[in-house]
Amino acid sequence: MQAPSPVIAVIVDVSRSRSHADRAALQREVQDAFGRVNSAVVAAQPLEPTVGDESQAVYADLASALRATLLARLELPDGVDCRFGLGRGELATIGTGVVGAVQDGSAWWSAREAIDEARKHEYSKLAFVRTWFASPVDDQTADVASRTEEALVNSYLLARDHIVGTMTPRSRHLLRGQLHGATQVELARLEGISQSAVSQNLARSGANALVAGEALLLGSLS
Repeated sequence: MQAPSPVIAVIVDVSRSRSHADRAALQREVQDAFGRVNSAVVAAQPLEPTVGDESQAVYADLASALRATLLARLELPDGVDCRFGLGRGELATIGTGVVGAVQDGSAWWSAREAIDEARKHEYSKLAFVRTWFASPVDDQTADVASRTEEALVNSYLLARDHIVGTMTPRSRHLLRGQLHGATQVELARLEGISQSAVSQNLARSGANALVAGEALLLGSLS
């Protein structure tokens, strides 16, 4: 059995997938989107489907998990969205099953707790919530540190989810391109609009704030 190691486990499910007219096509589109995320963000275990509407991934650090989950939302087709549970903890491979390695550990428990928390908000005043983060508590000292980290990360995620949730499809496309390193001139060419229109959209939609906020947070986590 492998020794446990501290990681960030991620559990993903497709929001309201049962109401989709063509579930098979939906699954293909989601897998294609997650494939693009896997090409952009290094993962200990790539983002892949497991059972039903769920997918899972493992990242070596929180910064990578946060970047991957933001890109995942932006890579999805227009009108399709997902929920994400991020869990810090240990992970161990305890055997093999029909879908590969069988894993256990506090990282998966925390990720499950986090996605359950995200689901709770679906019909609340925070219905825009799509992403949540949780970490295990081992002792009193860890409790203070873990809860502080959870509060800071989830405060960021609340703002991030709200901004992304209010974006138009074009604004999401522009933010996605910006995160991939495209220039405003390149984005203008892709969208068939002027560079000035791109600049105005990025400022008005909140994309610039998201990029700046991510840089600050990810810089502090690296």
